[in-house]
Amino acid sequence: MSAQERHQAIVETLLTSGRVTVAELSARTGVSEMTIRRDLELLEREGLLQRVHGGAVSTVSGSYEPPFAVRVRQHADAKARIGAAAAELIGGNETVVVDAGTTALATARALRGRRQLTVCALSVPASTELADEPGIRLIAAGGDVRAGEHCFVGPLAERIFEELRFDTFVLSVGGADPETGLTDFNLDDVRVKRAAIGASRRRVVVADSTKLGRATFARIGPVQLADVLVTDERADPEQVAALRDAGLTVVLA
Repeated sequence: MSAQERHQAIVETLLTSGRVTVAELSARTGVSEMTIRRDLELLEREGLLQRVHGGAVSTVSGSYEPPFAVRVRQHADAKARIGAAAAELIGGNETVVVDAGTTALATARALRGRRQLTVCALSVPASTELADEPGIRLIAAGGDVRAGEHCFVGPLAERIFEELRFDTFVLSVGGADPETGLTDFNLDDVRVKRAAIGASRRRVVVADSTKLGRATFARIGPVQLADVLVTDERADPEQVAALRDAGLTVVLA
């Protein structure tokens, strides 16, 4: 198990149980307790946990959006597959909006090496991924940068969609439910997403299977705002069928 895989396992264990011991993590990952202690020290510096005697406790509340640094480690393999599948839906000479969020970031990574694309990035991490790509014309939405999330929000971020039109919007969500619709955690993020939806001809939602059937704090709109939803193969078949019945094309990565 690599260091990245260990860190992901530690964070996911804490999100589930709230507390874990060094001995438990050592047995689960197959590395020494000394290595686990170093892992916990590093993750504590990133604000992802608090070390206590013999182990660690979670610093993430289950009532709020987990921090970006936590989410980027969750379901990383599934998000990479989703990002690759979403990138395959984008053809040459397209103009594309890449949303903020960890699964949208995986899509930005999958677009590296492509040519004859214009990409508007709604986050600093996605902008960084594509900034040096010679075949991609990169536009940063601008506006205020939301602390911790590194996404662009506010009137300046929304205004770009009054001036420009795009072929495809790669949309990241907190939840996708046929009855509740598409939802996310933050109202400022949702306003930018709505503006991008209005300026895009096609909307591709990228969401790992844990997001299906889930509703979070702020409603973006009905699921019919999306044309395609790309998720992973662990998605509940009933949820997939319900989304297809609602009119979406569902791609399993």
